[in-house]
Formats: sequence, C-alpha cells, structure tokens
Amino acid sequence: MPSGIKSGAALVASANAADQATFLNGLTKAELRALPFLFAFWALDHQVPPEGDWRTWVILGGRGAGKTRAGAEWVRSMVEGSRPRDPGPARRIGLIGETMEQVREVMVFGESGILACSPPDRRPKWSATRQMLTWPNGAEARLYSSFDPERLRGPQFDAVWADELAKWPKAAKTWETLQFCLRLGDKPRACVTTTPKNVAVLKDLLARDGTVQTHASTAENRANLADGFIEAVQEQFGGSRYGRQELEGILLPDVEGALWTSDALEAVHVKTVPELDRIVVAVDPPAGSGATSDACGIVVAGIVMQGPVKDWRVYVLEDASVQGLSPNGWAAAAVAAMDRHGADRMVAEVNQGGAMVETIVRSIDPTVSYRGVHATRGKSARAEPVAALYEQGRVRHVSGLGELEDEMCQMTAQGFDGQGSPDRVDALVWALTDLFLEPSAKWRAPRVRGL
Repeated sequence: MPSGIKSGAALVASANAADQATFLNGLTKAELRALPFLFAFWALDHQVPPEGDWRTWVILGGRGAGKTRAGAEWVRSMVEGSRPRDPGPARRIGLIGETMEQVREVMVFGESGILACSPPDRRPKWSATRQMLTWPNGAEARLYSSFDPERLRGPQFDAVWADELAKWPKAAKTWETLQFCLRLGDKPRACVTTTPKNVAVLKDLLARDGTVQTHASTAENRANLADGFIEAVQEQFGGSRYGRQELEGILLPDVEGALWTSDALEAVHVKTVPELDRIVVAVDPPAGSGATSDACGIVVAGIVMQGPVKDWRVYVLEDASVQGLSPNGWAAAAVAAMDRHGADRMVAEVNQGGAMVETIVRSIDPTVSYRGVHATRGKSARAEPVAALYEQGRVRHVSGLGELEDEMCQMTAQGFDGQGSPDRVDALVWALTDLFLEPSAKWRAPRVRGL
C-alpha cells in the first residue's frame, strides 16, 4: 500500500453507519470468515513492506505500535501461496529474538504472533522438541536466540524475521553471522522489528544501501490498544528522553548528560597506530556466569609515552569482551588478548573475586604479568577522569569498538543509563587508569629534597 493511503479498515471505520452496514452485508459468509486474516485490509502504513529492491526492511516503532503483527504477517506473506498447499516465495525461515522464550512466546504464540495471525487452513504446526513451525505447504521456520550466535553457523534461509534487534546482547555477532544464512532463493530478505536504541548494529544496518525502513509511534496503533493505555504512558513518560524512544520510536543519538558522545568518539577514530611503549589488557570480571550474566569486560589499550605528559597518547586497540562464559572461559579470552597484542600486563578488578581472579588467570598462563585492582569509588566517579582524557584529546580509537562506544555514550555522571552493567566501560577505565592516570600522577608528584 503506497504511503499516505488509508487502509481499508480505516476507510470503513471513517464511514457512516449506513455505509458500514452496506459493506458488511455485501460480504458472503466465506468472505466474513476470511476478513480478519486479510492483513492488506487492516494494515497501517508502517506495517506494509516498501516497494522496490531491498534486502532488509526495518520497522522502527514505539511499544505497542504493531511491529510484532507486521513481522508475523510478513512471514505469512513470504510463506503462503494462493491455496493452502501452494508454495510461497520462501520455504526456509529463521525467527530470531533476544531469547528463545521471547521468540516462542511473542513471535510464535503471542497475541500478534504467527499462530494467532494465521487462518485455520494455513496455520503451521508447532514442534516443541525441534523448536520449529511447519506449514501445510511444507515451509519451515526455526527458532534462534541472540544469546547463541554460534547456532547460526550452518542453517540457511530465504527469509528471516528478527525481533527487537536493538535489545540483543550479542547483536553485532548474531547479525553478522545471520547474513551468511540468507543465501536461499532468488531474493533472500529480512524483516527487522524493533524499538530503536542507540546501538551500533542498528545504526550500521540503517545506513546500508539495501535497507529500507518504516516508522510509527505507539499512538498510531491506538485503535488496537487498551482504553486509557496511551494516556497512562504519556502521563508517565511523555516528553522524556525515554518516552521519545519507547513511545515515539525515535532513534536517539546519545544519552543526555553522557560522559561521551557519538560525535566526540567519531572524532578520535584513527586508521593507524604508532609503535606503543606499553600495552595492557584490562578485565572487569562478571559477578556470575551463564548466558544471562553480565559480560566480562576485556579491553586492550596501549600508550605512547615519548616526551612530557602533555604529549602522551593512549590508543584503544580492541574490545575483546565476552559473555556467557565460565571463569576459565573469560580468563582464557583475556590471556589470548594479551598474546594477540603482546601486552605487558593484565589489570583485573578483584572486588568480586578477590585472589580467586588471579588464581583463575594463572591456571591458564602461570607466567602472565598480573595486577589486581580494587574499586573504592563508584563506576561513574572512576569514569569521569578518563572522560576528561578524551576531552583533552589524549585518547584514540581504532575501528571495531562499536559495542564499547555504545556503552560509553550511555555512561553519565549519575550512573549507567543502559541495560545491565557497563562492563566494557569499566574495563576501559582500568586500562586508561593504569596506562595514563597513575603514571602521570607520579610524574607530576612534587619531589622531596634529598630523596
């Protein structure tokens, strides 16, 4: 449906009672039964795929804007043929969400999910053991979680529906791996439904030539929401930054009051790194382990210390952070980062694990140069002096630090404005403290006569 043209449902709703009755009375019983499943009749503008040759359609919208319904109906349009057993444009579908539970309960079984949207003669069968849907015409859809991108090594699809991409904990890796799966059929495509967040994977996707997007606020789907819902959330969140993101579906560039901004970080990017005098790997160990635990922040940085302190420069070389690994797993990742960069020392926060952190690291490499550090101040207080180094032009970034920079742009003097813990930022702070703040403080310290 071209943009700006009202849906059939909107036209009927705006007609007078007599015209509405005439329309409904003119339908046969079969047509009346089919009417709820004719999405072209009910769809809002943002729920209709754009015309043209695109690879990814991104639907940005506020909470309750109808994104899930649009994604489910797009899957139907890709799978269903003219008759129940006729083939559609796609036969192998990937359904990917933040967790397996959310894929199952929202995308498949939800009130706006695939099963609820499908007419009885075309409704797919659910296999709990195989975590998949099978349609009467043989088409299949398999479920995947963003927590396990490695499961996407091997499957192949001709269509993918990705829900809430901006919330995925391993978004960059999962989305990257997923691109290799879209290799079946004449025109493999993906539909992404998400409330926008200022994360690198979404910004990069929107900037690609093969991406198209539609957008809607929560209020645009008012007719399908509970009475009073819009008023209630507007009263609580209207006019706030959170409300602009969650209700208006606007991609916000930075968090208000953030210690770093996207523009400032963009300005410190470099393509080449000079010879470094010292390199460290800083580690912020997670409090627990498992797929839903916080990430283990692992950041590699080096410094050029030639000349006076004012000429020192720090280069952030890699964000090697990992999530969902055992203590041995993240310790091995940190040691591997040291080996890759020829680092001189590992610096690890030990508030959570004490001496156990060093024990775990040395079980991987007994010879590692190691230093444990204790946090005596909050994360924001520790981050502010490091943010000042950026303001003074003393820090540079190589490419590929998107997830770290996303966290940095959500770090404020009052705390972290994102989900979970800013583990990457904490590791960055320890790295730059060890490389620059502590050595420069000693350099500037007044000398006592006779010592």
